[in-house]
Amino acid sequence: MIPLFDLTRQYKEIKDEILDALNKVIENGRVILGEEVEKLENNIAKFIGVKYGIGVASGSDALVIALRAMDIKEGDKVITTPYTFFATASAIIRNKGIPIFVDVDKNTYNIDLNQVEKILKNEKIFGIIPVHLFGQTVDLEGLSYLKEKYGIKILEDCAQSIGSEGIIKGQIKKSGSVGDAAIFSFFPTKNLGTYGDGGMIVTNDENIYEKSKVLRVHGSKKKYYHEIVGYNSRLDEIHAAILNVKFKYLEEWTEKRINIASTYANYFDNWKLSLKYPKILKKSFKYHVFHQYVIEFENNKIREKVKNHLQDKGIGTSIYYPIPLHLQKCFENLGYKKGDLPVAENLSQTTLALPIFPELTKNEIEKIVLEIKNALEED
Repeated sequence: MIPLFDLTRQYKEIKDEILDALNKVIENGRVILGEEVEKLENNIAKFIGVKYGIGVASGSDALVIALRAMDIKEGDKVITTPYTFFATASAIIRNKGIPIFVDVDKNTYNIDLNQVEKILKNEKIFGIIPVHLFGQTVDLEGLSYLKEKYGIKILEDCAQSIGSEGIIKGQIKKSGSVGDAAIFSFFPTKNLGTYGDGGMIVTNDENIYEKSKVLRVHGSKKKYYHEIVGYNSRLDEIHAAILNVKFKYLEEWTEKRINIASTYANYFDNWKLSLKYPKILKKSFKYHVFHQYVIEFENNKIREKVKNHLQDKGIGTSIYYPIPLHLQKCFENLGYKKGDLPVAENLSQTTLALPIFPELTKNEIEKIVLEIKNALEED
């Protein structure tokens, strides 16, 4: 068996450190918003290159709270991608905003900023939520340009991209450092994940920082005194302790993911298979941290044949995402129809995620690619 993701291998390597960290929290008795949360907030903010971090209960909550802290109003329009996890768009709806879906680039799968600019020229838009999908950075220089030219808000969705980088005016910048705010998810499968849910907002804006802190504790700055109605969305001290242990290994694990992606690409190159797969570009920065390794087939029939073959061989795969957001039933009232965003719609029918996690072995990668080759050669 080769799973899509295996948390147990990582745990075996750092088990003693994890258990020691948990024991310290429990013995200390401070299990809500203690020193471990504060330490993690500082670690992540410094790593990204911003002033503030605010730990919350999940990446989904981080999106909702960050948007509200950015002062979104009912009816405000927010541009985002249809090819991402549901939480990105639902955060807009939950804040009574209106999602405006823009198609994605066929090569990077990230939102097409040229199409975004066409809308900005003609409509009043509150902001953009770009998603650094599968770990690949959206064009940060392009985002910065749109922010400056059109005066819009930007909330970066970095749920899948912690540690990825881009270039602005010749300077290397982390994803999450360009927008008014950014969010991260610490869901177990993420590149930096805990054993449950967790999330974080980061920002350079003191007002967003202060408001996010109030919103995460029921809208209370002083205990039992509520200025606004907020949420119960605090990052648990136990999860923060786990993440502080794992954070020390993040860059090492990131390099392993990049090496795994390179190994995949080498095997695909050698066997000249009829599919599209991520090439490793020679750049001086980590433009992709490979939260997922996603390949693309000519059509849905071939994708399903390969997926079923790999399943029969005990190899885990997943489809991200089978229905693009603009075609989700709950968004019918927005008026989108099939054919409106063709690139995202095609990707939902042709892409397949393969196993990737730092402990995946070269032999396992070779077996996965060999079985893809066998599936494609079947009559």
